[in-house]
Amino acid sequence: MNRAPLDVQRLRSSPGVSFYDWIEVVESTGSTNADLVARAADPSADRQALLAEEQVSGRGRHARAWVSPPRAQISLSILVRLPGIDPSALGWLPLLTGIAVVDALRGTAGVSPDLKWPNDVLLDGRKLAGILAEVAATGIAPAVVVGIGMNVDLDQSELPVEHATSLTLAGVPDADRTAVAAGILTEFARRFTAWERSGWDSAELASAYRERCATIGIDVRAELPGGKVVTGVATGIDSTGRLLIGEEAVSAGDVSHLRGQY
Repeated sequence: MNRAPLDVQRLRSSPGVSFYDWIEVVESTGSTNADLVARAADPSADRQALLAEEQVSGRGRHARAWVSPPRAQISLSILVRLPGIDPSALGWLPLLTGIAVVDALRGTAGVSPDLKWPNDVLLDGRKLAGILAEVAATGIAPAVVVGIGMNVDLDQSELPVEHATSLTLAGVPDADRTAVAAGILTEFARRFTAWERSGWDSAELASAYRERCATIGIDVRAELPGGKVVTGVATGIDSTGRLLIGEEAVSAGDVSHLRGQY
């Protein structure tokens, strides 16, 4: 297919991207997350965004592969430092990123996706994008790299898993990857700036996340580290971003929507 490349100049001139010290697009790399984790060894590296037209070793949670044909996906990682944050609040960063992705898609692609706790963006109940956050440096100003992998122009035969979808398959004609990526960068910057100015208070993020989360209020199954399984109705998100299932507060695990939902 003749897929258009990302336009780095449009990205750099988009509203709100003055937040970033550095935005770059590369043709191919192993993993944008891994590249920025390596950059975080430099203590001055902050507010950097890296996009790749192709990832050959992209990873999701639990080291799952995340690959796609060149120029068919948005593969974007962002490196930020969070001075003075309580380490227990770092779990809000991937949730903030999910909010940013949902809002960017509403504004640039005319679709209204939902969030599946903790790291998936769903469109019509199918996985459109995944989010992976990695702590790259600890200390008084921890560095975190958060990566987004989104299916944009994939057909059915190119989907990574059966329960996935793409903007094209969802009926978005000629999806503009540059516009969507710029929207994500802008929304992430807006949300992150407000969060930092609040002193890393999660109240506003929690409200926004709950409004966009399809997991809350339905029956779920959570497979936790160590093999424990929790089932029940997901009743909410607590102050640290954990999913509440009955009396259980889940901080990590694979969550499945029951009642016929992904």
